[in-house]
Amino acid sequence: MKKVIIFLVGIAIIVAIVSYVYFNYRIMTNEVKQANAQYESIYQKEIYGTDLATVLNKVVDDNTKNEVEKEDTGLYKDNGKNSIHVDIYFTDDDTIHSLEEIYSSGTSTFVQYYNQVKFKCTKIEYHEQTRRVRYLYFEQIAT
Repeated sequence: MKKVIIFLVGIAIIVAIVSYVYFNYRIMTNEVKQANAQYESIYQKEIYGTDLATVLNKVVDDNTKNEVEKEDTGLYKDNGKNSIHVDIYFTDDDTIHSLEEIYSSGTSTFVQYYNQVKFKCTKIEYHEQTRRVRYLYFEQIAT
């Protein structure tokens, strides 16, 4: 009788551990989906400069919240987990500018000049380990 009770307690512990791991996995998967949703919703869609400024502010907020460190150059470091980098290609002067360049100049200045200009997110990359968005590439739509 004592062996049966020990066996049942052992089975209950194993079931509890497996359930705990499974539910944690589900929670993490849902968090990743939710974190990526806003960025994925603009992929391959044309958005105005004001909307792009909102995305840039969200990326800075997410990087700050996730305590992503900056390099000596002022660019966010790729931490392999939850850092996000953004590049924007401007057809006006055929240049690529980083999120940090635009943010340091002020998103209000960006909005002042590009509020009615359309941009398109043409590339999204993900962190291999966490599957969170790692990189966004926007192109100015020539008008």
